[in-house]
Parts: sequence; structure tokens; C-alpha cells
Amino acid sequence: MLGLDVSASSVKLVELGQDKDGNLILESYALVPLEQGWINDGNIEKFDEVADAVRRVVKKSGTKTKSVAMALPPSAVITKKIVLPGGMTDQELEMQVESEANQYIPFPLDEVSLDFCILGPSASGNGDLDVLIAATRREKVQDMQGLAEAVGLKPAILDVESYASRLATSRLVANLQDDANSSIVALFEVGSQTTSMQVLRQDEVLYDRDQAFGGAQLTQLIVRQYGFSPEEAETKKRSGDLPDDYAVAVLQPFVESLVQEIGRALQFFFTSTTHNKVDLVMLAGGSAGLPGLTAMVTRQSGFPCVVANPFEGMRLAEALGQKKIVPDAPAYLTACGLALRRFLQ
Repeated sequence: MLGLDVSASSVKLVELGQDKDGNLILESYALVPLEQGWINDGNIEKFDEVADAVRRVVKKSGTKTKSVAMALPPSAVITKKIVLPGGMTDQELEMQVESEANQYIPFPLDEVSLDFCILGPSASGNGDLDVLIAATRREKVQDMQGLAEAVGLKPAILDVESYASRLATSRLVANLQDDANSSIVALFEVGSQTTSMQVLRQDEVLYDRDQAFGGAQLTQLIVRQYGFSPEEAETKKRSGDLPDDYAVAVLQPFVESLVQEIGRALQFFFTSTTHNKVDLVMLAGGSAGLPGLTAMVTRQSGFPCVVANPFEGMRLAEALGQKKIVPDAPAYLTACGLALRRFLQ
């Protein structure tokens, strides 16, 4: 199954496999950028153009797989953890979930795609179950389904972007931290327009917050400094084909601003909760690998900081040749998490 991450700035594809010992193999990956405005706030504004980009990313990857896992942004999905009595039949459980969902969903259920999963026994210890319900407008599901089918793919799973990124992150934390079960990790995903923060402890989300700051602001700085068009600036930013003074005049001020945003978000977490530290800051997204960023975050925050490489510890498939490093690996975190769903069904 493919993991396909359709964001405001690009379409990213990841395909994973396993060897006989259960070790993960990166079978294929690809990225195709999207033009600004094609997707706004999770809404596909230019369906044909986005579909063509998906078609190109599939061709670029070389994959023959058709089954695909996709995701919606958290803003498009209502999630709620509820407690239900244990011992119910599947039909009784579905009816109870629908009844409970009516309390939390601000539009008619016949306009909604509703799903749920049993998380496990409730902490109450009375035989109750913790159940997670998720709901979104039906047209959102139809848009994603239509996008996949328009290019010959078969949609198998529709997840939430933040859930997929957490799944990929949990694997990395388990490999990085000896005490992964108790480690508090602040994950920052630097997107095009928004930087999303999730503070995680194992499967628990302690805090989350979005900030209106992202890689598109670096593109705007390049436009202002050198007079390029936005499209030309984005292309040169990705290729590194920029004037000699770029690192000092443009990149360094942007990195400093990004570090300030990360520091501000951490302070919001500390003042909003009983926590006063994190064990690790992890950076993902297209801007996560900028030179000097992790060192500056560590210096400013006092907490160790690493770049999230979702392919860490994976073997590259022979079809990928002798590539040693996947370009823009941190940008593939969500797509990798979606591809990992193949092994959790």
C-alpha cells in the first residue's frame, strides 16, 4: 500500500515493504510540488491540476502498487475519545457511537462520514472501553477518494495527517530513546504556510498547536531580496541555485525567526500545562533540514534537537539504486506514517 500525502505545497508518495525478518524496506518515494492556491485550508481548489500532480508523482516513483492510504488535515476532522460500556455487539456499538456523535458534530449525521476504533479498556476499570470517534464532512472524503480514483489508484485508508505523522514519529523515538515510553517529544512539522506542534508521550498527545509560519515565508524573502517570481524563487530554493549572499542575507534571518517561533511554542506548552521540559525536540517538514537549525534550537531552548528522518534504519530497495540519502527526507514524515498503516491492518 502507498502512503500519499497531499499538502498545500506538494504531493509526496512513499511505498514500504518488509523482508522475511520484519525489517522495513523503502521500496519507492517521490515528491512533486504544487503551485500556490491549488489547495487552500485542506480544500482542493484546482482538482484537475492536483490530480495531474498525483499522476506525475506515481509515475516518478515507478511504483506499480494501486492501493493507497491518504489523509485529511486535522482541521477537517472532528475527533473525540468517549467511554462506552463493554460487552456490546458490533451493531450495538455502532448505534451507541452514532448517538454519542450527535453531541459533538455540529452538522447532520447524513452529511458526515463517521468512523470509530476501540482504543482499549478504560482507566475506570469497570469493564468500559475507550473509543475514538472521527467524523468529517462527506464531501471531504469524496474529494480524496475522487482524487485517487482519477489517477487509477484504489483508496483503502483515509487517516488524519497528525495521526500519520505520530505513527512515523513513534518508530523514530523508540529507536532514539532508551526510555521511549516516558519520553516527552515536541514534534514540529514545518509546512508551507503553517508549523504544527504536537507534544507526545508514547501514544498520548499532551498538547498541540498550529502557528502561521512556514517555508513559504522563506520563498517570499527570496522574492523580495532578488526580484525572482514566486515560482522561480521556489524552484531555486529547492535546487540551491541562489546568489552567494543567500546564506547570510536571507537564510540566516529566516532560521532565526523559525527558532523564535519554536521557542515561543514551547513556552506556550510550559505555561499551559504542568510540564516544564521536553526530552527531545524533533523537526520535520521541508524546512527541517536547513543548515544550522537544529543546533540553534538546542542552544536557544536548552533541549536536544534532531531532524526527523522517517527512513532511518530502513533498507533501500535495489530499484532505488545506490542512493545513500533520500532528499528532503523530513518532508516525507506523514507519507511514511500512511505507508506504515499497511502493517497495522
